Amino acid sequence: MVMSYTSPNWNTSILITIDTQNDFTLPDAPAEIKGTAAVLPNMKRVLEAYRALGLPIVHVIRLYKEDGSNVDICRKEAIEKGAKIAAPNTEGAELVSEIRSPHYASLEADELLKSAFQSVGEQEWVMYKSRWGAFYKTDLELFLRARGIDTIVFTGCNFPNCPRTSMYEASERDFRVVMVADSMSQVYEQGIQEMSRIGVYVCDLDAVLAAIQ
Repeated sequence: MVMSYTSPNWNTSILITIDTQNDFTLPDAPAEIKGTAAVLPNMKRVLEAYRALGLPIVHVIRLYKEDGSNVDICRKEAIEKGAKIAAPNTEGAELVSEIRSPHYASLEADELLKSAFQSVGEQEWVMYKSRWGAFYKTDLELFLRARGIDTIVFTGCNFPNCPRTSMYEASERDFRVVMVADSMSQVYEQGIQEMSRIGVYVCDLDAVLAAIQ
């Protein structure tokens, strides 16, 4: 059955990566999320496809100030006691090399913390979020509406937390939502079922590549 209101419009879609930064991804990193490094090849393929077609991409990241002032309460104490996770202007906060665009430059943490969208390539940006959801106190919705985007394709780090929250937020704003399940870490079957029940189009990398090409 065709779901006319929730089916992806690939020509007006954007690809979003979530928190795929060195400190969350690399083996033995301070806040390594198991399985994230393993999905990087799939993430890279879908990113390359979007770049080749000139479709927009946004990399959503976390930055934890070393004084803990912008940190969510579940990590605040650890940061205040000296843990350095995705600290501004450190290599740990940078996107992992596998998903960087050819024109990638180091993150401008001061501007990102002020809600700026940093350009890192043709039709490609980085933005900062302060909590789980990519829409929480950010300008992401305005950014997408201004570009006529109605479909958001999600990949990245740690499905139970930031991708899951961001997909719920996107759905409640009436965006069409795509979850690329094999290009996201920590995915589990019940989570897939939950996303499907709210109209998220759950698919794999090959389905995305076939659809956009």
